[in-house]
Amino acid sequence: MSDNKPITFKLTEDYIELIKLLKFVGICQTGGQAKLAVENGMVTVDGEVESRKRRKLRSGMRVEIEGQIVNVV
Repeated sequence: MSDNKPITFKLTEDYIELIKLLKFVGICQTGGQAKLAVENGMVTVDGEVESRKRRKLRSGMRVEIEGQIVNVV
């Protein structure tokens, strides 16, 4: 999956919750998959493993899961 091009996600509000972002951009098919990915330590936010499923992501933050990068703008 590391050959994937970074995804740019444009916020329409002040923030988006982590599991919602993972579903919205298509990295995870369901909320359950997104929750498991976070619980299993597969997701980093700004380079650090994130354990909060509902972490509020704001403009300028970077999410990575299995080599796929999502830049929040």
